[in-house]
Amino acid sequence: MKGKEKAPWENGPLKVTEDGRYFRCGEEPFFFLGDTAWLLFHQLTLEESYLYLRNRKELGYNVILADFVHTADQRNRFGDAALTDGDPARPDTKGGFWEHVDAVVEMARELGLFLGLLPVWGSSMVKGGCLNSGNVDAYMRFVLERYHDCPHIIWIVGGDVRGDAAADVFRRMGRLMKEDRPDRLVTYHPFGRTSSSLWFHEEDWLDFNLFQSGHRRYDQVSMQEWDDNREKEGWFGEDNWKYVERDREKKPPKPVLDGEPSYEWILQGLHDKSQPYWKAADVRRYAYWSVFAGAAGHVYGHNSIMQFYRDTAKEGAFGAKYLWTDAIHHPGGAQMVHLKKLCERVGFEKGHPAGEWVLHGQGEKYDYISVFAGEDFLLAYTVNGRQFALSLEAFAGRELDAYWMDPVTGLYTYAGGIMGGREVSFAPSQREDSSDCVLVLMADAESLLASGT
Repeated sequence: MKGKEKAPWENGPLKVTEDGRYFRCGEEPFFFLGDTAWLLFHQLTLEESYLYLRNRKELGYNVILADFVHTADQRNRFGDAALTDGDPARPDTKGGFWEHVDAVVEMARELGLFLGLLPVWGSSMVKGGCLNSGNVDAYMRFVLERYHDCPHIIWIVGGDVRGDAAADVFRRMGRLMKEDRPDRLVTYHPFGRTSSSLWFHEEDWLDFNLFQSGHRRYDQVSMQEWDDNREKEGWFGEDNWKYVERDREKKPPKPVLDGEPSYEWILQGLHDKSQPYWKAADVRRYAYWSVFAGAAGHVYGHNSIMQFYRDTAKEGAFGAKYLWTDAIHHPGGAQMVHLKKLCERVGFEKGHPAGEWVLHGQGEKYDYISVFAGEDFLLAYTVNGRQFALSLEAFAGRELDAYWMDPVTGLYTYAGGIMGGREVSFAPSQREDSSDCVLVLMADAESLLASGT
């Protein structure tokens, strides 16, 4: 890459802001935009890893999520084993597994990418008892010592598993991570339709919450599948913004992210091949809904990328139909950067959810209008382009410039000047290819224009 840019951690370590809502690297705001690459270390060669990582870097992602050991018999693309005889207390350092991991970790550092790393995949390794109270210290000591000096790691406990499936083991992992590097952020990746806050919010080692809004439609409450929740800690369907609201009410305040919304090109509900797929418009909706509700960023996922599906002659998981090398060019993944750039331009870390400013036109499900505002800006996202009215009382006596932003292209079009302090109705611009759009109101439009739009 020409003209290597400054890595974010060169501004200072990644940390939580003083108000407990967002992230910074040093004094620079950090919008967490993650991509899901669970099997990165297992399925790809070094050349393929570079292709994937550079692609994501150039699309604006700054965090890649992956796990070291998915199953006890874990091997990489070359057949190298992660563990000796499947024993976490005896990582296999004689083969090439961990050297390959080292190389990919270093590759990410050179590209300026953070890695959100799970030492093991919890649903298979911990819930199944392979990693347990008897060997967790030995395995974690190996992992933490090996990657102690890496400046670009965020540790993630869990892995698609309820926290109460093995709470003592998960707590031990989190505490060891924090003891090793108190300045390194730690979180927990939970089971579908749950949040880390349900079990670990008050733990000192948990720096921010992840929830998994999951892959189900509103009507897929109970599917008689293995991943039906044993308990329903608040069924929100596709309304992932409600998870954000719930976690933001907890004390002490901690940043929150949707760590696993519906993936692009994954079956709705995961298991039934007769069901339709989630597509680009859906992943956009989850992203804007959660961020405008106050999330500190967003994690995108694509079904073919998370598993690095590479052989169409073999059946992939959850209806995978595209090779990962095709999927990295799909529209939903490329469109996430428009949200990131918008938030960076307006100074998102100084904003707050403002749904109560919707006076008319607010609805449920796809009729929901999501609003996020700051001292000098207001953002409103509509899924289906419905008309709505906002109170602009907070901007009384100030003139605002209005723009419509297309979440598909990132294009801003000027829509006129508005005087604050009153109720104003907005009719989103209609487009042929999609219906979602973002209203952008700016008290200082020059800052929007100067930022390259």
